[in-house]
Amino acid sequence: MSRKMKNKVLENLTIERIASEGKSIAHYEGKVVFVQQVAPGDVVDVRITKGKSSFMEGEAIKIHKYSNDRVEPFCSHFGVCGGCKWQHINYDLQLTYKRQQVLDQFQRIAKVPIPEVKPIIGSAKTQYYRNKLDFTFSNNRWLTREEINSGKEFERNALGFHIPKRFDKIVDIEHCYLQGDISNDVRNELRDFALKNNISFFDMIKQEGVLRNLIIRTTSTGETMVIVQFGEDASEEIQKVMEFLADRFPNITSLLYIINLKKNETFHDQEIHIFRGRDYIIEQMEGLEFRIGPKSFYQTNSEQAYELYKVTREFAGLQGNEVVYDLYTGTGTIANFVAKKAKQVIGIEYVEAAIEDAKLNAKVNGLENTLFYAGDMKDMLTDEFISEHAAPDVIITDPPRAGMHEDVVKMLLKLEAPKIVYVSCNPATQARDVALLGEKYQVDIVQPVDMFPQTYHVENVVLLTLKK
Repeated sequence: MSRKMKNKVLENLTIERIASEGKSIAHYEGKVVFVQQVAPGDVVDVRITKGKSSFMEGEAIKIHKYSNDRVEPFCSHFGVCGGCKWQHINYDLQLTYKRQQVLDQFQRIAKVPIPEVKPIIGSAKTQYYRNKLDFTFSNNRWLTREEINSGKEFERNALGFHIPKRFDKIVDIEHCYLQGDISNDVRNELRDFALKNNISFFDMIKQEGVLRNLIIRTTSTGETMVIVQFGEDASEEIQKVMEFLADRFPNITSLLYIINLKKNETFHDQEIHIFRGRDYIIEQMEGLEFRIGPKSFYQTNSEQAYELYKVTREFAGLQGNEVVYDLYTGTGTIANFVAKKAKQVIGIEYVEAAIEDAKLNAKVNGLENTLFYAGDMKDMLTDEFISEHAAPDVIITDPPRAGMHEDVVKMLLKLEAPKIVYVSCNPATQARDVALLGEKYQVDIVQPVDMFPQTYHVENVVLLTLKK
């Protein structure tokens, strides 16, 4: 039956609600139909693209009635670039469904008693809120259906974002509403300069070309880092590009470049060259300074990161005499943020370079009650490690999207710290881990925080306390 449904058009389906990963739900003959880029209340015709025994997926090809919750997308690239999937839905409704997503995941996966999920903390900025963007150069620009049908010739070099599920196709971005300051100017003027000077854009199939990747980082203090990745060691063209950026944008704080001859754009194992300025920029939060290097992790929404960390500190309830373990500490942002309220903070992170950043940030801020260790969490958090340090009164954990390793969860159960504050960018894996921790812990507070307006992603903080 499912194969027969593929490419079939289902008419006048009413979109009912939004589910996980931003997909909306309709029903056809009792079966769930997932549809992208529609809003609850839309009445649409849907072409089925995938059919399974329990559900179908499709695309809306005609809208008969528009939802009252729709808004006009503000970006000309909406629907193509894939970066902001919810621009067509008003922000209040976005927040409603993000909170519901947290509730659904905990009811479906955690299956432990939870209090009422608190109202989500929305972002004051719904545009230009990111402090970091990665753009890719490509000689294989994505052409829209309209452009192809026009019969016109188009420039095939592009600088922008990957088309979803297409590693070799890049949407050429004219204006991005995710990052403000000089981001759009740097990207557009560098692309124009490269085109005028016949500097080659990267060919992802042949793995050749001079210009490969552009990274722009900004801070609330007004500092900017620009990193250009080159796919060939072409000294003359590299010098020309970097001189152009230095002359055209003299306010760039940190102007860096990388010669990356690998088959992917990751550069944590690559040498960073300083062309002008220093090799870091400075972010501030509550009087603390955080040095952000080219390889450093920092929450990409600075203002909401502050709200997130305030919630984390509040849940920890520190009085000044506690030992805090900060697991997956990254560059120690949370650890250093709560350090003034604690007796001691011990941060653990598997990326060695991040731990060096954490130590440096502690030193810069005169914090003498922090200790940072590099290593795999499941290997570091052992009986021997605990015996060498004081047992934790509070554990803060902020793992990657995959959540915590099962061995780490087992050690947390063994440690029996009175409080665990679990920060997560993936409520599904967080709920899975909370289910395991439910053996000894109860959920006291659930607080969603919106870090990424116009997307379905949601951050969530949970306070767990040891059962009595």
